[in-house]
Amino acid sequence: MQDWLFRRGRRERVIDWLGLDSKIDSTVAETWAKFCDFWDAGTSFFARFRLRGWRRLLNEAASEGLTLGMGGFVVMYALAIPAFHEFNEGKFLTGQYAVKFLDQNGNEIGKRGILHNDAVPLDEIPDSLIKATLATEDRRFFEHWGIDVFGTLRALVTNLQASDVVQGGSSITQQVAKNLFLSSERSLQRKIKEAFLALLLESRFSKREILKLYFDRAYMGGGAFGAEAASQFYFGKSVRQINLAESAMLAGLFKAPTKYAPHVNLPASRARTNVVLNNLVEAGFYTAGQVHWARVHPAKIVENRNPSSPDWFLDWAFEEVQRIAAGKGQYVLTARTTVDLNIQKATDEALASALRKYRGNRVTSGAIVVLETDGAVRALTGGPDYGESQFNRATHARRQPGSSFKIYVYATALENGYTPTTMVRDASRACGRWHPQNYGGSHGGGGRMPLWMALAKSLNTVAAELSFAVGRDKVIDMTKRLGISGIRKTCSMSLGDYGISPLEHAGGAATYANGGRLAKPYAILDLVSSKGDLVYSRDRDEPEAPQVVSRKVAEGINWMMNKVVTSGTGGPANLPFTNVAGKTGTSTGPKDVWFIGFTGKYVGAIWLGNDDNRPMASGTTGGHFAAPVFGSVMSVIHTDMNIPTIPGLEPHPVQVAEQQRIAALRPEGEAAPTAQRNSSSLMSDKTRDALRKVAQALRKAGGIAEPTTPSSTGSTPDGPQPNVPPGRRADSVAPQNEPRRTTLGVAQPPLDGTSPRAVP
Repeated sequence: MQDWLFRRGRRERVIDWLGLDSKIDSTVAETWAKFCDFWDAGTSFFARFRLRGWRRLLNEAASEGLTLGMGGFVVMYALAIPAFHEFNEGKFLTGQYAVKFLDQNGNEIGKRGILHNDAVPLDEIPDSLIKATLATEDRRFFEHWGIDVFGTLRALVTNLQASDVVQGGSSITQQVAKNLFLSSERSLQRKIKEAFLALLLESRFSKREILKLYFDRAYMGGGAFGAEAASQFYFGKSVRQINLAESAMLAGLFKAPTKYAPHVNLPASRARTNVVLNNLVEAGFYTAGQVHWARVHPAKIVENRNPSSPDWFLDWAFEEVQRIAAGKGQYVLTARTTVDLNIQKATDEALASALRKYRGNRVTSGAIVVLETDGAVRALTGGPDYGESQFNRATHARRQPGSSFKIYVYATALENGYTPTTMVRDASRACGRWHPQNYGGSHGGGGRMPLWMALAKSLNTVAAELSFAVGRDKVIDMTKRLGISGIRKTCSMSLGDYGISPLEHAGGAATYANGGRLAKPYAILDLVSSKGDLVYSRDRDEPEAPQVVSRKVAEGINWMMNKVVTSGTGGPANLPFTNVAGKTGTSTGPKDVWFIGFTGKYVGAIWLGNDDNRPMASGTTGGHFAAPVFGSVMSVIHTDMNIPTIPGLEPHPVQVAEQQRIAALRPEGEAAPTAQRNSSSLMSDKTRDALRKVAQALRKAGGIAEPTTPSSTGSTPDGPQPNVPPGRRADSVAPQNEPRRTTLGVAQPPLDGTSPRAVP
C-alpha cells in the first residue's frame, strides 16, 4: 500500500525532521566551540597581566577600595536626596508678612515675620562682632568646606572630658542650613540633612555670603532674627555702632538665645560674654589687654519688651495669619489673638516644674495646649526652652497618643449601637500575628464589665475588639470629622500607634466638650491692614461650627471620660471644684505619656517625653505623670467658679453654689440667664438642698443677706436622683438593681454597686 506522504507532488511539502535536528545540533556545537575559542583567547590575553607578590596585594586593595567607595557613594547619595529636597531658596527670607500681634484685650504681645534687617552690609558690621562670632562658633570657618571635621572632633573630646556638652560641633554653615531649611528637632536624620545642605551651601555661595546669611537669619532672642534686629532690640542702636562688650554679648547669644538673653538672665548673659572674650584671646584675635576694658565695662541693655512674650503661641499664630491672609494682597497686618497671658504663664511654669520634677525618670521634653471648648486657644507651650529649640512640639510633633486615642474608638462604638452600660468582655481576637495585651502583659481575663469601666481601666483588649467590631474605617472617619489627620488603618490603631500632635488631640477632645460641634483650634480673632481696613473677622468670615458628632454620643463619651477621672486611671487629674472628663495615654517604651481632658470651660492636652524618642523610666505612665500636670494647670487657670456644665454630666456642687450666690446678688425681679436656669433644673432636690447650705456659708462669709427660697423635697438616702414628675416618689424612677439615667439620658451605674444589665 502506497504511503500518503509520497502522493503526487506532496513530498516537498513534508517537514524534514531529521534534517532540522541535524541543523540544530551542528549549530549548537559550532557556537560552543567558538565560545571556547574566545574564552581561551581572552584567558591567554589577560594572563600576561597576572600579578604576584606585593603588586597583587596592592591591586586587591585598590579593587576592594573601589568597590567600597562605589557602595559608599550610593549610600551617601541616598542620604543626600532628602536633604536636597529641603533646599529651597525661597526660604532665605523669614517671610513676606510683617505681623503685629495683640491679645484679646488689644495689648501688643509680639511681632513675627520680617523682624530682621538686611540693610547692613557685611563690610559695615563691626570687626569685633565678626571676630567674636568666629572665635566662639567656628574658628576654622574660612578653612573648611562646610563641615569642620577637626572642630567636631575637638568638641567631642572636650565634651567627653567635661562630661557635659560645653562645645558645639556644628560649623557656621551647618547652622545656616538649619536656620534656613530645617527645624531645631534633635535627631540623627536632621543632622544628616544639615551636613549635606552645608556642603550644598558652600558650593552655591561664597564664605562672605554665608557669613552674611548667618548674621541676618540667626534667632537671637526677644523675637529678633539677625544681628541688626538684635542690636536694636537689646541696645537701642544699629549694629554699626556697637562696641567690643556689646559685640561679645551678641556673639554669645547664638548658642542659646533665651538662656543667655540679658533681659531674661543678666548674670548668665554676662558670664557668657566673658567666655566669648576668652575665646577672642585664645583664637589670637585680641590680646588680654584689649579685652580688659570690655570686662570692666559690660554692655548695658535697653528694656523694651515684655519678657513673658508667648513665643510658642506667636509662631503658630503667624502660620495661621499666613494661611488666612493668603491671596488677600495684604502683608503688613495687625492680628488680635485668643491668647490669655495669665494662662500662658501658668502652662509655661507647669511644664518647667514637671520637667524638673520628673528629671530622674528621664523626661526631658513636653508640650501643653489649653483651649476653650469652642476651639479658642488660650495658651500653647511648645517645649521646655524656646531659645534653645524653636521646634514647636505642640503643633508639629506627631507623637503616639497611646490609650488616649481610645476616646475616638469608644465614641465610634457609641455611634454604632453601644451604650456606656453595654457589657463587654476583657478579651479580643488576634489581628494577623498581633494580639492585644493589657498593661502588664496579659491578653485579658475574659471577665465581663460595662463599657465605661473598660475605658476607665484603659483595657487594650476591649478597645482593640471594639475597633474590629465597629470597623476601623469608621474610627478613621471619626478622627477626620474631628479634624485629626494622618491616622492609618492598622491592627493596633485603637491603641494609638500613629502620631498625632497635641493641638490636634486637644481639638478632637474639644468637640466632645462642645456637645459634638466641631471645635477646630484657632488663634486669630481679627486681622487689620496697615490702613486700618478689616481684612478678616472670625465672627464675620467663619461659618457656624457644624455638628460633626451627635449630642447624644458626645454626652455618652463625656460621661465615660468622667469615670476615667473619678474611677479609673486619671484620678490625679480630678478637681475638687468642678467636673473633669479625660483620658490617660502611654505609648510603648514608654516613649510618650499623655493626658487629654476638659472641664466645662477649658480643654487641655499634656504630652511628656523626649525629643529623640528615647524611652523614659519604666513605670512612667500618663496617669502618674501627665494627669497631675493637667490638674495643676486647671487649678490655676480657673479663677471663676461659675463654670459651665460638661454635656452629659450633672452640674458640680460648687458650680451650683456659685450660681446661687450670683442669683442672690442679682436685683429682685431680674431673670437668671437661660444657661443658669437650664443647669439649675438638672439638679435633684437633695443636691439642691445640700448646696443651699454651701451657698449660705459663702454668703455669711461675704456678708450677703440670706435670700428667701422654698424648701427642697424629694431627697433620697441613696444620693442625687433625677427630677421626677410631681406626685411620684423619686425612688420609683429606677429600681436599685437597674442602671440609673440622668435627665440627659446617659446611663449611670446602679447605686448599690452591682453590675448593670447588658444593653442590647
